[in-house]
Amino acid sequence: MLDAESGALEQARSASEAPLRLAGRLALLLAAIARAVADGELDRRMLVKSLYETGVRSLPIVVLTALFTGGIMVVQAAPIVERYGAHGLLGWGAGFGTLREIGPLLTALMISGRVGANNTAELGTMVVTEQLDALRALAIDPVGFLVAPRFLAIVTTLLLATLFADALALVGAAYVGAALLGVDPTVFYSGLTSGLLGFGDVAHGLVKSLVFGGVIASSSCHYGLTTTGGAPGVGRSVNAAVVVSAAGVFLCDFFVSFLIA
Repeated sequence: MLDAESGALEQARSASEAPLRLAGRLALLLAAIARAVADGELDRRMLVKSLYETGVRSLPIVVLTALFTGGIMVVQAAPIVERYGAHGLLGWGAGFGTLREIGPLLTALMISGRVGANNTAELGTMVVTEQLDALRALAIDPVGFLVAPRFLAIVTTLLLATLFADALALVGAAYVGAALLGVDPTVFYSGLTSGLLGFGDVAHGLVKSLVFGGVIASSSCHYGLTTTGGAPGVGRSVNAAVVVSAAGVFLCDFFVSFLIA
């Protein structure tokens, strides 16, 4: 009985300590990335390549997601708008939800699924095939050559993709509103720019996108660099990175919303 109780307590303690250990490892990784950037060890050619891979090649999924996100906002608001005749507030309602919450959040989840998972898989494959050991043997710092460019590329991509997605979502919302509710796009944009929304609402979403980008980039790099066990280990690392990134995005979403509401 005592052995069972002590075993349960040990498992509970390990489970409670796991997030703290993960936070410590991520902090150490962020410090190593910052040091590599400050010391000028960042590989700029790899940064440009990573920006293309993470940014330009993510445009189709961002466009598709953003357009339908705007449409969904209008579909959900349609019953209330019709009931109270608040057609002039449709632009404000869609803009408020999109700019502050839905745009950054859905864009982060799309980037996490496409870019974060791919980044973990690539780094994990390099680890299990000893490519990172080969770089160290050639006196090349893997953090400055591989990790820091990918980290900066993911954060930059998410920031710019959020701006792009916000604009496209509002375009989609305007035309879905015209089709479903008969609200002219000029009326929609008039409600959007009537003064109820301001730069603070845009900045709120952009701050979230920077935080989300840091969470996704650090998680994907960490799990890629700590991969063990060959090909099955790569799969486990990708799974862990996606789960931790999604959980971290929602967790940070709450705290950022609470702190800068």
